[in-house]
Amino acid sequence: MRGLLTGLLVLLSIGAGAKTWTLEECVYYAIDHNINIKSQRVSVEEGELAVTEAKDRFLPQLQAYGSQSFNFGRGLTADNTYANRNTSSFSVGANFSLPIFQGLRAVRQLSYSRTALRAQLEQVEAAKDDVTLNVISQYLQALYAGEMLQVARLNLELSQTELARRSAMVESGRMAGLELKEAEAQVAQAELSVTNAANDSVIAHLDLAQLLNLPDASEFEIAPLGDEGGLLPDPGDVFANAMQYNHSIRAGRLQEEAAEKSVSVAKSGYIPTLSFSAGLGTNYYKTSGFENETFGTQMRNNFAKSIGFSLSIPIFDGFSTRNSVRRARLQQESIRLQNDDTRNRLYKAIMQAHTQAVGAVKKQESAQAAVASSEAAFEAMKVKYETGRANGTELEKAQNDYANSLAQAVQAKYERILRGRILEFYNTQRL
Repeated sequence: MRGLLTGLLVLLSIGAGAKTWTLEECVYYAIDHNINIKSQRVSVEEGELAVTEAKDRFLPQLQAYGSQSFNFGRGLTADNTYANRNTSSFSVGANFSLPIFQGLRAVRQLSYSRTALRAQLEQVEAAKDDVTLNVISQYLQALYAGEMLQVARLNLELSQTELARRSAMVESGRMAGLELKEAEAQVAQAELSVTNAANDSVIAHLDLAQLLNLPDASEFEIAPLGDEGGLLPDPGDVFANAMQYNHSIRAGRLQEEAAEKSVSVAKSGYIPTLSFSAGLGTNYYKTSGFENETFGTQMRNNFAKSIGFSLSIPIFDGFSTRNSVRRARLQQESIRLQNDDTRNRLYKAIMQAHTQAVGAVKKQESAQAAVASSEAAFEAMKVKYETGRANGTELEKAQNDYANSLAQAVQAKYERILRGRILEFYNTQRL
């Protein structure tokens, strides 16, 4: 239902103009249209089929058969001599078989299939988590590129204002033409910075649109986020919650459990099996040159029924079962090592995100102070320049310092938001 609504919103946005996407809408749309997630869902359907097949192993089998054969030429007679005779035979019947005891293979296979299906469901959720984190990262990258474009435009506006002021002073004869050239160079450099920032913004939005698999990204706009302040969660608590709720971790545990059950399935080859069978059938036989009973008579007279039990005791199977058990145990060990690696990588990711978030908070505080001081210094330098106590180079340096402090503040802001979002997602599995 959510995917249908998201799709309708996209179609409406394409038909009615630009649509502003929120982070939640981007995440939901990406999840609904991601190819890897669709592939994982196909794997879930295969897992459901495997469970159905495992259940079907408990069902009996019923088969009907019929055959017609003809023989021509010389053949052995009842007198142990050969003669030219043509014969034909016809038979029809049905066989029924019922597994009574399958060496626990069917029971263990069903248990394994159910656990494997649960692991596949968790893998789908883990794939959604990966897409969510990628969308969050790219969404913030697009917002960051947009704010950097605003900083570049502000710097250009300041340079253009200064150029206009110097042009007026040159025309009035109060300033030399050399300083006008310096202002023109400053404007040209600022225009180049705006062009580069605009390209970075376009590319960031395009990358996000492609991550969402949007059919049309020509007018793709995203909404800004609110204030993302607040205390950072303790990394130890985040890791403890992630170990309980993270879908990759849960999928790994279920895969390890399924691997253990796979060993039990392989061991079933050591256990005897018992089955019941029943059958009925009849046949008709005709030999040329002899008087034969009619078809109906033979079919009635040759009608037979049978029942039986079959016990199979494994004694030596060429080490097939032993090798299957060893292979299953190796697979179990491989999955255990993969889970250890997943836990280690998750722990490192959480600790790294927390360290980077703490650093970004401190950097943002410093950057905000730097913005205030550099802005004040720039305003003071403009006054000094207008009164002849500073030259153009000093003014340009003050302006560049102000623009650089704004850029660093923006970078620190989005670094804190990104790392905070990652920690929150690992901690609560929510956006």
